[in-house]
Amino acid sequence: MHIERLLDSRELETLGERVYMQDLLREIYAADAYRPLWTSADKVGQMLSLMRDSASHGLQPHDYHLQLIEQLNGSMGVASGPGELASLDILLTDGLLLYAYHRRYGKVKAHDLDANINFKREAFSDTEPAEAVRQALEAEDLPAFVDSLAPAAEYYDGLRAQLLRYRELAAGGGWPEVPAGPTLRLGDRDSRVIPLRQRLQIEGELPPAAGSAADQFDAELELAVRNFQERYGLDSDGLAGQKTIAAMNIPARARVDQLRLSLERLRWVAQEADEVFIAVNIAGFRVSFVRQRKVIWTSRVIIGTAYRKTPVFRADITYVEFNPTWTVPPTILREDTLPALKRDPAYLKTKNLSVFDSSGRRVDPATIDWTAFGKTMPFTLRQEPGPNNALGRVKLIFPNPHFVFMHDTPQRELFMRPERTFSSGCIRVEDALALAKLLLEDTPAFNPASLQSVLDAGRTRRVVLAKPIPVLILYLTAALDASGKARFYQDVYQRDAAELRALDGAVTVDLPRPR
Repeated sequence: MHIERLLDSRELETLGERVYMQDLLREIYAADAYRPLWTSADKVGQMLSLMRDSASHGLQPHDYHLQLIEQLNGSMGVASGPGELASLDILLTDGLLLYAYHRRYGKVKAHDLDANINFKREAFSDTEPAEAVRQALEAEDLPAFVDSLAPAAEYYDGLRAQLLRYRELAAGGGWPEVPAGPTLRLGDRDSRVIPLRQRLQIEGELPPAAGSAADQFDAELELAVRNFQERYGLDSDGLAGQKTIAAMNIPARARVDQLRLSLERLRWVAQEADEVFIAVNIAGFRVSFVRQRKVIWTSRVIIGTAYRKTPVFRADITYVEFNPTWTVPPTILREDTLPALKRDPAYLKTKNLSVFDSSGRRVDPATIDWTAFGKTMPFTLRQEPGPNNALGRVKLIFPNPHFVFMHDTPQRELFMRPERTFSSGCIRVEDALALAKLLLEDTPAFNPASLQSVLDAGRTRRVVLAKPIPVLILYLTAALDASGKARFYQDVYQRDAAELRALDGAVTVDLPRPR
């Protein structure tokens, strides 16, 4: 039996092509006495279509042996030996398994790149691999069967549509580069306005025939620049300045890669899509409340600085606290608060901070020589509830090893900045009270109508959710706006390059087994 002989080798290669799912292949073929599985020309044709279509998901068809399968399939019947037939059968089965694996879990082993990532990676089902492959080959529509194993949400499909669009733009030559120079603004007449206008027309921000004078910066062009800035996470002032032109000059193929990365990152969390969940896109500085795969509410957020990054992970919100106190975390205490105390003893009073010893007893700060401490001290500092509390009027807690949570903030002006990396790792929400109300809708212990009286009382009140709600903290530098257009963000934490190398790199497999 040629199939059995090929699968019996220690490190399986066939016709120079590495086979990735060797252990599963042995199980699958052994269950069917090592007989060929791909006996239908129609099924082989469907499989070829499936592999070619993998590019629409941002994946690479060559990972699934497409070229060799096409070559072997095209030569079948022309002096084909049993060895070639066996190789073709194995490559088809391996390609099917690998593609279904990538669609369900993603190609990149996310945890290897970032140990904080803890998204679910559950097996397809309790069905044995041999049975799953049999079901696939017996299915009338093989692509539809694979789709059922990795169902895509509307948002994912929207990103795929944008990937197709930007691939077409890249294939057509992309867009012209706008030369550097002084800021262009309404009323200017400059030769650089011509490529600026062309750049926006190609991406669809400006009608093809727009502009009474091609080199004049008119009102229609200003609006197009504002729309571009909004979609690219820039200050939407309508001025074509240095940052705006730099964003315009990033080539279309780079935007294609951002979309491919976002599709991959969404595959990492595909199994986390509960009926209700919260998604935070830290690269886009937004939080969304999702119910039945529809975004029903969204708000701007502030995330951690480049030095104190907000991590990518998942957890469950278990309770909400109104009028919270704030205990200064060890890192902030060591690096920010203690140096401030040494410079200004009145700092505690200014920030409404109380001092407690290790037994929880309040200590008079006037009795403490702050200059005597190095990087640690035997005291806890707590900020009492109030209008200037660092956590604002509410905090939303999802226990995690990073001590990250979401909260309100008195620093409202920071939400107007296009790039909002100002926190020490926690997530500040512009409309945190609205999010708290959504979370507590199904919690009998809390009456949303009485929220204002709770806030006015000024006392800390904790409300436990009737059911924990998942929080997914993601990093998508390409996303969608409400109309389905692509939005692109700066790679503020410099994650894209390493993850793109992994997406385009060698295939590795870490397959969850059935329970």
